[in-house]
Amino acid sequence: MRRAWQIARVTGKAFAVALSKSWQLYRLTKQMRAGLVRFAYEKADGTLRKAVGTLRDTAALVKGTGRPDDGRTVRYYDVEAQGWRSFRAENFVVVY
Repeated sequence: MRRAWQIARVTGKAFAVALSKSWQLYRLTKQMRAGLVRFAYEKADGTLRKAVGTLRDTAALVKGTGRPDDGRTVRYYDVEAQGWRSFRAENFVVVY
């Protein structure tokens, strides 16, 4: 619910739309904890980024302490680029 309110506040869209996007992100992270997932999101420059990401068995890949989770970004390990990436929650497009 916290992420849904943040998406609604940032985008100015209806709460129902933000809640739907929040549930999509919840399912995305759940799938990434189980294995590889192909998904797309809009980058800051407006282009579409197709990614293959995971959160499974990534504890050994973490370097440093990182930043605390503010709920506005989604972090994942990019299998193709072999590095950590993140995107804003409101920029998520689709899992394919």
